Amino acid sequence: MRSFLPYLIGFTLVLGIWLGGFVWPKSQGYYSIIDLVKDRTNRAYSRPYDRDILRADLVAGGFRLGDAAFVRLFKRESRLELWMAPQGGGGRFKLFRTYDICKFSGELGPKLKEGDRQSPEGFYQVAASQMNPNSRHHLSFNLAFPNVFDRAHERTGTFLMIHGGCSSIGCYAVTDEKVDEIYAIVEAAQNRGQDEVPVHIFPFEMNDDMMDRFSEHRWADFWRNLKTGYDLFERDKVPPVVGVCEQTYVFNEETKQAGCQLVAGWG
Repeated sequence: MRSFLPYLIGFTLVLGIWLGGFVWPKSQGYYSIIDLVKDRTNRAYSRPYDRDILRADLVAGGFRLGDAAFVRLFKRESRLELWMAPQGGGGRFKLFRTYDICKFSGELGPKLKEGDRQSPEGFYQVAASQMNPNSRHHLSFNLAFPNVFDRAHERTGTFLMIHGGCSSIGCYAVTDEKVDEIYAIVEAAQNRGQDEVPVHIFPFEMNDDMMDRFSEHRWADFWRNLKTGYDLFERDKVPPVVGVCEQTYVFNEETKQAGCQLVAGWG
């Protein structure tokens, strides 16, 4: 009988989760459990990641593994962009690849407090100390939330990451297959001397049409502040230096004003 006990426990757990779907069909907790089970099942049958394929794709695009990296996310479009600065490009970044975000939490708008099941928006920096090759989500890197802006607004939260799988209670999940590639590029850039990789997270593609559409939204003023940084990258194709002055994001030369603090990772 003892040898059947693990199977009995597993069957009972799965049955309980299945029945739970009828009890709380809209429960975030229920769906998080189901997503986690799916993630671990998929992971058990996944193939080892082959970086040689990535290297070939990079060379075809004019890049190499180790070039400086920049990550940009858009919630509404569920899109992650990976930009890189190729050698001989004058420090300007080019788009290497876009990835679908499998899942994020909450609605458009910033994360406010621990446990609100909201994925953050804003400007973040990822240092080597934030990389986790042994993550329960396959691979992950921490966003260093709350940053100096979040803290100035008394926002709280922990363990906000970009990671594998397709389950989220505040993070951005991009599947194991995609995080393999994203992680490899971010890690290689750090190993080649990029101290911190910038990660910019926006509610939507911040063109004028979208800004007009959301001009009366409760977070419109916050988003207009984010758009300043968005526009600088669109113009220069170089991620701006980001700081915070008087609870507001500032960029490039403005970050040198007295009393301003730079947005930084866990360097």
